[in-house]
Amino acid sequence: MQGVGTGALVDRMIGVARLDVPTYEEIEHDERATTPALLVVVLAAIAGGIGSLGEGGIGGLFGGIVASILLWAVFSGVAYFVGTRLLATAGTSSSWQEVMRTLGFAYTPSLLTVVGFIPILGPVIAAVAGGWFLVTATIALRQSLDMTTGRAIGTAVISIIPSLLIAGSILAIFGIGR
Repeated sequence: MQGVGTGALVDRMIGVARLDVPTYEEIEHDERATTPALLVVVLAAIAGGIGSLGEGGIGGLFGGIVASILLWAVFSGVAYFVGTRLLATAGTSSSWQEVMRTLGFAYTPSLLTVVGFIPILGPVIAAVAGGWFLVTATIALRQSLDMTTGRAIGTAVISIIPSLLIAGSILAIFGIGR
């Protein structure tokens, strides 16, 4: 898996979905993988938007994409701060970009939310995708911050509320998601 072409993107998404630790490490260290990580976040947001098109229409789809990108960036920054300042150990080493890259690819299971509009099956698949995302995000934090799984879970738990508040405030200021 080299480069950032479509083949590398799909291979990395499959590796992350399979919880393949070397794939996370490869993404963490590939400075060219930030844009593909953004693409995964956007694709996941589009999939979620399609899965819930009846709820928000096209405006909801656009707002969801903006919200997803913003939350990804804010959560990455807050998790980076928490992981490198509050829960760091002597072995903790990372950058915000490394955290962003691995968390961006962690959105891969969220692509399954595209079937959210299907009665009964859609919500079940969306719930499975949500749980799967929690696992991929935990591994992403663990690998990008060079910490234990327990510290990665702690980083995620501590980071999510301020991230939602910050991203929600920014979205509210610009009137996105109403």
